[in-house]
Amino acid sequence: MASLTFPYSYVVLLIVLLFLSSLFTATSSKCGGSSVNLTSSLNSKDSTTAWNSPSGHFAFGFQSVLYDNKEFMSVLAVWFAKDPNKTMVWYAKPEKEKTHLFPLGSTVNLTNKGIVVYDPKGHDMLWQRPENNTDSLVSCAFVLDNGSFELVDEDGKKVWESFEEPTDTILPGPENNTDSLVSCAFVLDNGSFELVDEDGKKVWESFEEPTDTILPGLGRSFRARQSDTSFDDGNFELSWQGDSNLVLYHSPKSSNDDSESSQSPTHDAYWATGTVGTDSQLFFDESGHMYIKNGTGTVIRDITNGGSDEFFYMARIDPDGVFRLYRHPKDENKAVANSCSSTWWSVEQKHPDDICLSFTKQTGNVICGFNSYCVSSGDRTNCECPEHYSPFEHDNLIGCRPDFPLPSCNRDGWEQNKDLVDFNEYPNLDWPLSDYDKFETGMDKDLCRQRCLEDCFCAVAIYGDGSCWKKKYPMSNGRKHANVTRIAFVKVPKTDLNNDEKEQTTLVIVISILLGSSVFINVLLLVALFAAFFIFYHKRLLSSQNVSVGTVSHFTYKELEEATTGFKQMLGGGAFGKVYKGVLRSNASRYVAVKRLDKVVQEGEKEFKTEVSVIGQTHHRNLVRLFGYCDEGEHRLLVYEYMSNGSLAGFLFGISRPHWNQRVQIALGIARGLTYLHEECSTQIIHCDIKPQNILLDEFFTPRISDFGLAKLLLAEQTKAARTGLRGTIGYFAPEWFRKATITTKVDVYSFGVVLLEIICCKSSVAFALESEEEALIDWAYRCYSQGNVAKLVENDEEAKNDMKRLEKHVMVAIWCIQEDPSLRPSMKKVTQMLEGVTTVSVPPCPSIFISSSF
Repeated sequence: MASLTFPYSYVVLLIVLLFLSSLFTATSSKCGGSSVNLTSSLNSKDSTTAWNSPSGHFAFGFQSVLYDNKEFMSVLAVWFAKDPNKTMVWYAKPEKEKTHLFPLGSTVNLTNKGIVVYDPKGHDMLWQRPENNTDSLVSCAFVLDNGSFELVDEDGKKVWESFEEPTDTILPGPENNTDSLVSCAFVLDNGSFELVDEDGKKVWESFEEPTDTILPGLGRSFRARQSDTSFDDGNFELSWQGDSNLVLYHSPKSSNDDSESSQSPTHDAYWATGTVGTDSQLFFDESGHMYIKNGTGTVIRDITNGGSDEFFYMARIDPDGVFRLYRHPKDENKAVANSCSSTWWSVEQKHPDDICLSFTKQTGNVICGFNSYCVSSGDRTNCECPEHYSPFEHDNLIGCRPDFPLPSCNRDGWEQNKDLVDFNEYPNLDWPLSDYDKFETGMDKDLCRQRCLEDCFCAVAIYGDGSCWKKKYPMSNGRKHANVTRIAFVKVPKTDLNNDEKEQTTLVIVISILLGSSVFINVLLLVALFAAFFIFYHKRLLSSQNVSVGTVSHFTYKELEEATTGFKQMLGGGAFGKVYKGVLRSNASRYVAVKRLDKVVQEGEKEFKTEVSVIGQTHHRNLVRLFGYCDEGEHRLLVYEYMSNGSLAGFLFGISRPHWNQRVQIALGIARGLTYLHEECSTQIIHCDIKPQNILLDEFFTPRISDFGLAKLLLAEQTKAARTGLRGTIGYFAPEWFRKATITTKVDVYSFGVVLLEIICCKSSVAFALESEEEALIDWAYRCYSQGNVAKLVENDEEAKNDMKRLEKHVMVAIWCIQEDPSLRPSMKKVTQMLEGVTTVSVPPCPSIFISSSF
């Protein structure tokens, strides 16, 4: 019996061993070879080490980049390994890092939870894919030969791939599968990094998160980088939409829109394939042929012609907004002709052909901002500023601002003295969209320039073919090209050196006379007495007060009195005091607005400086900047930057109605400024007095919130008067003011809602209430909305009526803001997201129980 049992047990044991052996062999084979195994890691300090694809065409790892010309940082990417410039086809975008860069010394680790990047100390996790992975265990990773990076689980199923998170390069990739465990990783010859499971199935690849380059096989949505040296999101987006249309959008980076919102009115299309509704697919094959094929298999649009599969190809949306097809020979022996080039790649095709000729109604030229002009240089396009103009926020793509005061026809302005005016001449340059006057007959270029000289509002004169066009600020759609047969005359102040020379000559003559007379000794005594007095006064001034508070300068009362010529030219006034226009002696070319605070809380010098310091530390493009202050004796004055286009009240409630798109952008700017005050600056600031009179417009009609941070400087009597001066349904004050409830940021949200309705309707809420004694503007707006007749709010405004979807959205946002219950009002951050289209707007309830429901 025993002899029979032994062979049976032996057979069973042998079968088990063979099964385990085969299982081990299968598992190891699927994550062997070129796969990246668990616990593998890379350190960003060693940019020479990477995970490669089987063919060695692509690599995955860190690259060091110089950020803001100050410090080296790292980017986690997939790139062409044989390219000396390591051209990236995909890079990670850490959510917590606005620059999409990692600190130098960070490490990337392959774990059973996925691919993880830790900070240099190894304590904080900076980036992980898949995010919050609790279902699938990664077994390995692959860098594929198509440029993709993939994670796979033990069953060979894909856990994540880089193609799932496109950035600015188009790469192909399959759908995501989060039910797989990764066994190993590979760097493939198509440029992909892949993770696979034990069955050899792909869990994730880098193509799931494409950046700005299309490798054969993938089509999604992609955003350009801000520049060739910056990994910040740029202003342009390429979208393969759900309606089968491939579209290039001008999509401002601050909107933070996703691909689904790309068709919203805040995005401006400037090129498209025109294949809407064809139920098609986008293909990009190994020969560089990109095309759209409909459901029947017919090619309906060729985007690139393609060539030979002997080349590497990539298609990228570049920082200048141009979509280009690049190629490079796979055989380096055939690339000798390109060896003298500074780039490894050659451009085969591009869309659009000349982006300088592409423009939209909202932004003018697609690539270049206001007052700049577009120039095509070789394969790239640049934005340039005229002489005596500087890039706005150091970025020519945003636009250019003059380095001198804008022409304003002021009696004492430089433009009134023709001897101080000069013109810079630019051949082959034009700004076609900004003219307000035209002379068609009997003109030559000298007479054209003279017409602009005689007009103090004229910023630029354009001459061509016997005609003359006068331009005003801001100039848009600027372009400089050999095909432009016009001449631009840009008005600038003349640099006057004669006065200095005359003063020096006079000084020499006076000194000569004094030296030759007996009066010289008396003059020396007077000079000595004056110098002693000046030193004594200067020391006394320094001992009594600091020169500045933080970044805010201190001024004496006498300096500001001289700057405003005795407070003569009043710009306006309000609850905080009167505002006067002035020019500081330290910068005669810049106007300032000086606000005299009539009554402030007598907290003492230290408390006043503390409040000024808080205001001075705020920096945002939608806030009026504080330059300085004065706290001498009983005088309390604040010095702000001067806004040349006045208040929003004058802009909205004037004779002509502003354009709808311009009003929409102003509303969004105000929302962003309030979001900064409430949530983003170091000390939370509640404005407490949001109204059109406190919204100013700069030379580009960018809204700037003024008088923020001054609520604490009001006397108690003024605060009490504010609570009782206006009914909340008529003015801008929230109901909390009249109930002596706790004042929070929601009072600003309510005021913004009223202002938003005024922007929509171009009607003053106060004037509306005086004209209609039965209902206020907010009641009328809700009645129109509840009856489905929001078009009534914008009567005779065809531009707004033709944009009904956005009009309804803005009305709904305003109604949410004016809810009587503060808890129902959204935060300003939420309001901003709704206006940008990032967050959907739900149907708002009736804002007040006192509004009749029987409409």
